[in-house]
Amino acid sequence: MSGWIILGIIIVLVIVAFSAYNRLVALGQRVNQAFADIDVQLKQRHDLVPNLVETVKGYAAHERGTLDDVIKARGAAMSAQGPAQVSAAENQLSGALGRLIALSESYPDLKANTNFQQLAAELSDLENKIAASRRFFNNAVQEYNTGIQQMPAALFAGMFGFTRKEFFDLGASRAEVEAAPAVKF
Repeated sequence: MSGWIILGIIIVLVIVAFSAYNRLVALGQRVNQAFADIDVQLKQRHDLVPNLVETVKGYAAHERGTLDDVIKARGAAMSAQGPAQVSAAENQLSGALGRLIALSESYPDLKANTNFQQLAAELSDLENKIAASRRFFNNAVQEYNTGIQQMPAALFAGMFGFTRKEFFDLGASRAEVEAAPAVKF
């Protein structure tokens, strides 16, 4: 009789472990998919930057420092790996792009340029999509991190190699980045 009880307990523990493992795998995949969504939006943003720089260069060629800052920030953002590096690099790129867009205020011809208006509108749309993707990613990370800390999964998470994931943190510029970029024409 006691052999059946021990066998029953072992079977229940195995079922709980498998269930916890499968749930954590699903949550981990959701985090990976959410980061891939951010990456897609960021690649579109990176592809837009050279066109924006070239358009501005035609009207404000003597603003070399701002243009160089944008190009350097784009390069750093494209080579960043992992949520922490990507968020830091993207914060720098956001700041540089903000200064680039602000140049249009000093150059009425640039501000009136149809190509610039279209690129600025695309950038604004992409910034909104990035913000939405970032919120989805951080929600997925929160669910995953909670999942590995909740019982009974907490008993097995470390054993299965599940560790905390990092949020896509905005750091000190959180208020700036959370606000949708203002594009004025």
